[in-house]
Amino acid sequence: MIDIKLIRENPKLVKENIKKKFQKEKLPLVDKISKLDVEWRKKKFELDSLKADRNKVSAAINTAKKEKKPLKPLIEKAKSIPKKIDKLQGDVDKLQVELVQLLSQIPNIIEEKVPIGPDDSHNKQREKHGEIPKFSFTPKHHIALGEALGQLDFENSAKTSGKGFYYLKNDLALLNQALIQHSIKKMVSEGFTYIETPLMLRQKVINNVTDLHDQENQIYKIEGEDLYLIGTSEHSLIGRFIDTILQEEQLPILNASYSMCFRKETGAHGITEKGLYRTHQFNKVEMIVICKPEESKKYFEKLKKITVDIFKDLKVPTRVLEMCSGDLGELKHKQVDVEAYSPITKEYYEVGSCSNLTSAQARKLGIRTINKKGEKYTPHTLNNTAIATSRAIVAIMETHQQKDGSIKIPKALQAYMMDKKVISVKN
Repeated sequence: MIDIKLIRENPKLVKENIKKKFQKEKLPLVDKISKLDVEWRKKKFELDSLKADRNKVSAAINTAKKEKKPLKPLIEKAKSIPKKIDKLQGDVDKLQVELVQLLSQIPNIIEEKVPIGPDDSHNKQREKHGEIPKFSFTPKHHIALGEALGQLDFENSAKTSGKGFYYLKNDLALLNQALIQHSIKKMVSEGFTYIETPLMLRQKVINNVTDLHDQENQIYKIEGEDLYLIGTSEHSLIGRFIDTILQEEQLPILNASYSMCFRKETGAHGITEKGLYRTHQFNKVEMIVICKPEESKKYFEKLKKITVDIFKDLKVPTRVLEMCSGDLGELKHKQVDVEAYSPITKEYYEVGSCSNLTSAQARKLGIRTINKKGEKYTPHTLNNTAIATSRAIVAIMETHQQKDGSIKIPKALQAYMMDKKVISVKN
């Protein structure tokens, strides 16, 4: 959510940003917000003036009592003020709610260098890492590999849970844990505090970390309770600071977490086939940063590099793709996806996502910072998927497969797998 001061001081900039996001239908909202803001400030001034009058009258009554002066006119005036205050307070609160609802629809100001385009076809490749694998045989899909190894079971998960779930067994299950442990170690070595979060959140938090589209198409609701299953631990990590005032010396806050994640996936993509690529339940290691505004660019680069380095450790070829203006979420100032190469489709697919939300997310959550001078400001927040293990498993299986159907275990993970070097039927 952008700062309303930006609409007060530079509505032209806000409108130009909306045009860059290809959301021209939202342009009238800027003028509507400006009009409501004027009305809100007028009512707020009247309310503050009435409260000041109430205090003055109370002081005058105390003085009149001491000096034994007539009290009736003052008492009558004091009685009339509370009703006026209640009426104005109701008007102010109603306008405030309406303003917040409208402001939530205005996209965050995008970075100047973000590529301009209406959809993902305008996203730009910024970096490329690793060598594309070459095979002397026809490489197999991860499903065929996993089922042949007897370590990936979709048949029984379909019976117990339905489409979009899976059983990992033996070395593939250990590989999943190795990826988690390797990523956590990387996070901690980079100065992140490791935290295990709740897997359910209240609606107040969900409303401020997701948009309506995601709530309808991604988030599972617990029936009969004010709780939702998390789609990512990033929501729990940043939600922990809702309505919090942080001391500036606490910044930067660098938190990382592993969690099981849950998504309905009922949007455009959906669950169309079996496999590990898109599922209802999966494992992720996430990072969030809360920092001073002038430091968010630096931490964006740090977060991105961590994910790139993890996949370098796995010897998986990747690229960094920058999202264009039309493909950016409403809260995002800048976003890049880290994508792995598939030797099966000969295309890249998302394995990580890094975003700078500047002050938009913190403002929506009510996160504030106070400096040594007692001045308050809104900090910047960032988030990053260090690794989604199911997609990393796909990348490892398909990139490091051998002619006999076995899978070479990346050296970086072998210590977490009792020094095994290969996943095979024998194992």
